[in-house]
Amino acid sequence: MYQDVTQLLLFGDLDSDCILLRLAQILEDWKQGAAGKAELIHRIYGQVKRLLDLATDYGFDENLWQNYLTFLLITQENSFTLTAERHGAGNGSVNHFAMQDFAIFAKLFHYDFTPVETDLGIDCFSVLTHYQALAKEERLYNKTVSQKVRTLSRQIAQARDTEEIFRLVTSHYARFGVGMLGLNRAFRLSEEAGSAVLCPINNLELTDFDQLVGYDLQKRQLIANTEAFLKGLPANNCLLYGDSGTGKSTCVKILVNRYYDQGLRMIELYKHQFPLLSRVISQIKTRNYKFIIFLDDLSFEEHEVEYKFLKAVIEGGVETRPDNVLIYATSNRRHLIRETWSDRSDMEHDGEIHRSDTLEEKLSLASRFGVAINFSSPDHSEFMDIVKTLARRQGITWLSEDALLAQANQWELRHGGLSGRTAQQFINYLAGQKS
Repeated sequence: MYQDVTQLLLFGDLDSDCILLRLAQILEDWKQGAAGKAELIHRIYGQVKRLLDLATDYGFDENLWQNYLTFLLITQENSFTLTAERHGAGNGSVNHFAMQDFAIFAKLFHYDFTPVETDLGIDCFSVLTHYQALAKEERLYNKTVSQKVRTLSRQIAQARDTEEIFRLVTSHYARFGVGMLGLNRAFRLSEEAGSAVLCPINNLELTDFDQLVGYDLQKRQLIANTEAFLKGLPANNCLLYGDSGTGKSTCVKILVNRYYDQGLRMIELYKHQFPLLSRVISQIKTRNYKFIIFLDDLSFEEHEVEYKFLKAVIEGGVETRPDNVLIYATSNRRHLIRETWSDRSDMEHDGEIHRSDTLEEKLSLASRFGVAINFSSPDHSEFMDIVKTLARRQGITWLSEDALLAQANQWELRHGGLSGRTAQQFINYLAGQKS
């Protein structure tokens, strides 16, 4: 195994501490008699533990060794994988080296651990290659990642030759991409050593628009803009504004669930991270995805000046926004920035026209969003329709409609007023009481 791993070329840029390299070195030491049995077993068990931890995090199953090798293939970003993501495999000379690497991975896929297990009196590899996870349906992991890895792993294991492996893996790159961007729907931003690092969000709620009651016009507007973006047509940055609890944030999250298979990804940024926005864009502007940068609950107080930086990044800076990036923001304020009377202190009067430089500067941020969609609170009748729909979906049948609506009326008076969020909280309360 060690000799094979060291001959990897395109995929040879492995982390020195990765499981594959560590295990290959252990097996080389076993082969050369460079360590005692107790030490070898201890070192092997250390890597097995790491492999089990990785399997738990990503939901690997059946053959954990092959799942792990597949995970390496689809997460390593190098010149070949990134080119295959953007343009497909093609017929370039680099394919010759890729085929050599895939031939090595084919050997690793079917590596025979029996001799080392027999000599050391262990059976861990036999268990790993015929693994059965506990409580499959209840595991807490990103199911999208698990399904992709396990599906491709089975296909590679059954491939007839290296050419078929090449076709399978490069087709995966072209369809889903490479690295964590290819495996995950949504990301948060973390700053590490001055760099902007995208961290996957693994517990994104899998919902669709039919689960959000009402707001049909708003949903159509948002869908139309997003689908134009995905098709490479002109599209606008979006501002979803209005009352709290009306589903603004939910709508944006639904988009990435609905259009993930079409290459849509979401990156969530907080206000204090705006200085990192240009770094994020530089990372993603050449990737074969469409990105929504999501600014949730966006608003600025009088003393905050980050909005000036955001204005330049959205539209108006020296560097133009890439075609594969849009900014979607939600806010309870139409104009995003709190307006005070002091903003009018520089007011000029020209006939019947009133100008204020301060006021215009602040209001111009909202104008950077080409699409502005209003989400207002439902009236009493609409609220009750939402309650009835949610109750029907939840299977709440032990209350008559009159009793349901009477309790809903009492609930909204005590819990934040008329909104979809209040209705959902009421239904959750009823369902919890019955159980």
